[in-house]
Amino acid sequence: MGAKTAAGPSARERLLAAANELFYDEGVHTVGIDRVIERAGVAKASLYNTFGSKDELVRAYLEMRHARIAERITRYLERYSAPRERLLGVFEAQGETFADPAFRGCAFVAASAESPGESVTRASDDYRGWVRGLFTGLAREAGAADPELLARQLHMIYDGASLSVRLDHNPAATAMARAAAEALLDAACR
Repeated sequence: MGAKTAAGPSARERLLAAANELFYDEGVHTVGIDRVIERAGVAKASLYNTFGSKDELVRAYLEMRHARIAERITRYLERYSAPRERLLGVFEAQGETFADPAFRGCAFVAASAESPGESVTRASDDYRGWVRGLFTGLAREAGAADPELLARQLHMIYDGASLSVRLDHNPAATAMARAAAEALLDAACR
């Protein structure tokens, strides 16, 4: 008897990987489920048995991206112990994403613009709530007089940097966003 081989990715994992690649590169509205199914190498019934609909596949795709972003940023911030540096580190972590040649902008902005349904709205709201909560907590730890206000301001810079890189092809967006965040943090902690 030969050694037992490990099972490959599940149908769910293959569908999510295909959706991630196709939806992010081409858009959730323009990519049909047949292309996702073909790329994943699964039967159409697998998609419907696993997700029920394209809307739910889009929701799962966005939730997966949210989890990956949260994990990446959290892991990046572990290198800093000072609250101020942790807060500014969010922009550095974002800059790593911008440096990836596959960067196509914010998946949540794109999906919301293309397919503004309940599933997309809920997934986008959850992601944006996480970003705002991250900034609020870090602003509070850094000693901001009004952490909620600072978090909203920082969130606008975070979103703007992503749009600047995507639409303006601005390689200085990371440094500019971090500098703007630092100025706001300094003003908020006086």
